[in-house]
Amino acid sequence: MNVLVTNDDGIEAEGLLALRSELAAIPGLRVVVVAPDGNRSAMARMITTRRPLWVQETFFEDGSSGYATDGTPVDCVRFAQLGLVEGFTPALIVSGINHGSNLGDDITYSGTVAAAFEGLILGIPAIAVSQQSTEREMDFRFGRTFDFTAAAHFTAGVVAELDSVPLPRGTLLNINVPGAHPLGVEVTRLGKRIYRDELQLDTDEGSGRRRYWIYGTDPDWHDEPGTDLAAVAQGRISVTPVHFDLTDVDGIDALVAHDLTRLLAPAARELQ
Repeated sequence: MNVLVTNDDGIEAEGLLALRSELAAIPGLRVVVVAPDGNRSAMARMITTRRPLWVQETFFEDGSSGYATDGTPVDCVRFAQLGLVEGFTPALIVSGINHGSNLGDDITYSGTVAAAFEGLILGIPAIAVSQQSTEREMDFRFGRTFDFTAAAHFTAGVVAELDSVPLPRGTLLNINVPGAHPLGVEVTRLGKRIYRDELQLDTDEGSGRRRYWIYGTDPDWHDEPGTDLAAVAQGRISVTPVHFDLTDVDGIDALVAHDLTRLLAPAARELQ
């Protein structure tokens, strides 16, 4: 099976290297790395459409190589799917291991999860993997130290058993691993963040030109059983199935009952 490994922390990130090493040891897998040439955290589903993209073959310590690009995580998936590597079309996308958790509402900003979402768009199964730091922070900011051993081993185990894992078509797995030794594994739903961002002036140059900080002021979370946030806080690996269908089915019925077509009547009369 052909497996694409990518991330949003960059091709030299320790988490990606740990993941790649574990996956490469699984018999029958061909692992190819296409990743950003530097950090692209919080870029979500950004793509590059207004300029061409550079790609540089990069060699790892074991002599194998990957491909670094100045594009985004989503661009990396597109590169692989469009034939950047001769004879390689991904059958699975594994994105990570991210330096820092991607929990609850944070996944909508995450470049790590965005790469996995791109797999769903293309009809390719996908897994996003993120690692809490050893400081056990519960927000999305980087800790200082990470141990990727458990996350890489667990993810490789999931990939090795992917044929028997009940993963519905159009669904990705969002995996988050606690900073300490995991106490277990819990299948979860997405939790709820409490963002407490503030407008903080950083520099005032005069003439109306100012620079501000607006993100990252001590985000909190709702401690609800069954959520990914609660599982990681309690030292368990959270595995959350996520799909891309954002349609509110109940909302369709409510809007149909509202009869929006009637709003065209005045415009129609003016045209007569």
